[in-house]
Amino acid sequence: MPLTEAIRLALRAIAESKLRSFFTLLGIIVSVGFLVAVVAIIQGMNAYVKENVAGAVIGTNAFQVRRDPIAVGLVDDEAIRAIARRPRITRDDAAAVERALPDAEAVALQSGWPTPQSDVTSGGERLRSVLIFGVTPPYQIVQDYRFAAGDPLADPDLTERRPVAVLGFDVAEKLFGSVDQGVGRKIRVGGREMTVKGVVAQKGRVLGQSFDSFVMIPLPVFEAMYGRRLTTVVSVKMPDAGSVPSGMERAEEAMRLAHRLRPGEENDFTVDKADALVAFWTSLTGLLFTIIPAVVCIGVVVGGIVIMNIMLMSVNERTREIGIRKAIGARQRDIRRQFLVEAIVLALTGGLMGVAAGWGLALLVSAASPLPARVTAWSVAAALALGAGTGILFGVYPAARAARLDPISALRME
Repeated sequence: MPLTEAIRLALRAIAESKLRSFFTLLGIIVSVGFLVAVVAIIQGMNAYVKENVAGAVIGTNAFQVRRDPIAVGLVDDEAIRAIARRPRITRDDAAAVERALPDAEAVALQSGWPTPQSDVTSGGERLRSVLIFGVTPPYQIVQDYRFAAGDPLADPDLTERRPVAVLGFDVAEKLFGSVDQGVGRKIRVGGREMTVKGVVAQKGRVLGQSFDSFVMIPLPVFEAMYGRRLTTVVSVKMPDAGSVPSGMERAEEAMRLAHRLRPGEENDFTVDKADALVAFWTSLTGLLFTIIPAVVCIGVVVGGIVIMNIMLMSVNERTREIGIRKAIGARQRDIRRQFLVEAIVLALTGGLMGVAAGWGLALLVSAASPLPARVTAWSVAAALALGAGTGILFGVYPAARAARLDPISALRME
């Protein structure tokens, strides 16, 4: 029997029993749809973190000198205790890094975790739980901030401990209605009066989290209000991406000298760049990829067993048809091919329906939430291969049983 004829007969058999075929394929449809949708969401998240989050948190062409590594969630308890014993990052450390990197565009010191939140008021307007950051002026260069109104923080604001603030776009808009109206106005941050010096241009939202809802104040003023943070961070912006690795090496050497570490001693600090954040996120999502195959395999096995049972039922129902085919010259391999192709086409149809369902679910999640989704070619190919493989694996036995039927006995069946 030609392959095209076998496929035509398989499609006709599926079309004649649409409802039964659908319920037969339900397990495969759900499993494949789950695979495509989850992989699309994870892949989209990985790309989103790489393209948006890492740069927004650390800055482009930038790296950080930190007390704690970005990937702290992947270390064991003993390593966490060792990190807790590290010395805090200080202004002297920032100065040492700055001396070692004369080619850097900016070397900044910023308050770290835990980041305080405070009510910010102006006149009758009040915003609750606004993030407050203490920074040195170069931090604004590291983060590539553009200003919608007013001026950035400057060195005199730092040295003279001036009570001035730079507002995120959302804070200024909600307090004053227009960002232009905020410059020079008085606000109260944590009960202390400050003058608005500038407003940062809108940066947008990342994963539903606004990057425009913050207040920046000079680091000495911040520490007088909230105390020194446990994880003050030195941020460094290099001229281009190619100069980041050498900058990290020189910063590490400067920090080791500043901390008087002997050769062979482990660093009591971490030098991280955006890749570390991406790698940390990727390792977390990698855990999901270890779970997904198990869940999908369970659904596929269940779906495959259903297909096998339905095919066996089909063999019993079509025993007389098989006898007639053999009587007019059909060979065992023709019958075997007919039923095997039918099982494969059935499973592949379920795979296609699962891909469509998974694709639609991924688009729905992307439209209804801040979670991005990217359907990749490899996940679609894997889903279709899974469907075809299920048809082959679970269709062999029914096909072989049909091929072994005795034509005389088959013709006697009514």
